[in-house]
Amino acid sequence: MRQWTVDAFASVPFMGNPACVVEPFDQWPSDDWMQALARENNQAETAFLLRTADPARFGLRWFTPGMEVDLCGHATLASAHVLLAETGLEAASLTFDTRSGPLTVRRAASGYEMDFPADPPRRCPTPPAGLAEALGVEPVEVWAGRYLVAVLADAAAVHAVSPDVRALTSIQGDAGEIGQVIVCALADASDGVDIVDRFFAPGCGVDEDPATGSAHCILGPLYADKLGRDILRFRQVFPGRGGDIETEVRGDRVLLRGRATTVIESRLRLIE
Repeated sequence: MRQWTVDAFASVPFMGNPACVVEPFDQWPSDDWMQALARENNQAETAFLLRTADPARFGLRWFTPGMEVDLCGHATLASAHVLLAETGLEAASLTFDTRSGPLTVRRAASGYEMDFPADPPRRCPTPPAGLAEALGVEPVEVWAGRYLVAVLADAAAVHAVSPDVRALTSIQGDAGEIGQVIVCALADASDGVDIVDRFFAPGCGVDEDPATGSAHCILGPLYADKLGRDILRFRQVFPGRGGDIETEVRGDRVLLRGRATTVIESRLRLIE
């Protein structure tokens, strides 16, 4: 059984966000087996695919080292890249059936384009208790969607954040999930993008994620409204890696665009 490690939201190796993608199954392995392999891989996500009668449609599930998650952008991008670039599948677009509904991915000039559900956040009148102390900086605004969003004063503040991730683990406020916090700000003119951000997710076992598609389902609508533009360029500035993500808001959907590159092809010496 083959497995690939793909750097998603990156055009060169060792940037973006690595995800492991296992070649498609004819039936799902047990949850315990998938969780154990994700723990062994120790990447932010391991993606598992299920064949269907339609050669361009697959079941897709994502596991962090600690748990199964409902939505993962970078591992969806990695899965599409593996199917189209590594297995030789020829299809104009792919559909993945997931816990978050059908997700489609197609080739685009910028690499790949994913169609995800938008998650427009709500402004929090009062920041959750302990958030500023855990981040080590006072947010200018706080918003809540699936994750908390802390808007900081400027790009330098986003780069400088060094949070107490253990303290972040218990913070939720009005967000849908606990212990998962985005920090963001308008980029500097020299950055060549519109917004910079970072994502801390100790609530699902990831202290900091290098490039996060699901976070931009929140950030895309937030900044489209703030800046009055549907298409925006983001850079997730994880120290030493990070990734570039373009968003386009279309009603209740967000198009996420980015590149991917394969860094490892391996063979698993085990079966479920």
